[in-house]
Amino acid sequence: MLRKHDISVGTGADALIRTRRAYFDVRTGQLHVRTAFPATGGFDEQAPLVCLHDAGGSSRDFGGFLAAVAARRSVYAPDLPGSGESDPPDGDAAVSAAAAILDLAADLRLRRIDLLGVGAGAGVAIDVARSAPAQVGRIVVLGTQALDRIQVATHPCLVLAFDGTRAPPPSGASTRQPQIEWVDAPEVRDRPFWLAPQSLAERVAAFLDHG
Repeated sequence: MLRKHDISVGTGADALIRTRRAYFDVRTGQLHVRTAFPATGGFDEQAPLVCLHDAGGSSRDFGGFLAAVAARRSVYAPDLPGSGESDPPDGDAAVSAAAAILDLAADLRLRRIDLLGVGAGAGVAIDVARSAPAQVGRIVVLGTQALDRIQVATHPCLVLAFDGTRAPPPSGASTRQPQIEWVDAPEVRDRPFWLAPQSLAERVAAFLDHG
């Protein structure tokens, strides 16, 4: 960890939620990460949530959502390798991204994490879960751009679909656990992390807390 920047946000109880920017050393170089954590200082009982942005985006895409989630649990939003302020990937971008997230979790000593992926970030989330299945609890996906990878998920997975695509049940879904839950959510299409962060955080938390 090379640099931190603390910011208090909100007023009243919300002022106890702080955001932080930091750099971590991972196998691809330096990974820039935005975090927010509750008044407990991050020592919360809920599994931390790691948010993975879409291709061409960065951790900035999550806007006020980070602070909204941090009312209940610690949250981390990295700039995936080659995006934002992180160093470029070493070889295949998806492989490098999944490896960087596992390195981040190891550096932070996170024994269990939940994942949220947007677009291409959903594919990274599935790759992380397949690489370290015991370390990942639940996965939330926005959009269905990573449809092929979503359907091989073996963790509890909530898909908030906003692009009009509904996937057929995966082969053997009646006997597979956990079930992948598909929800039509057109309201999350237009910058939900900025325009409706609180309602989205509540929706995500309802699914994550179920486990």
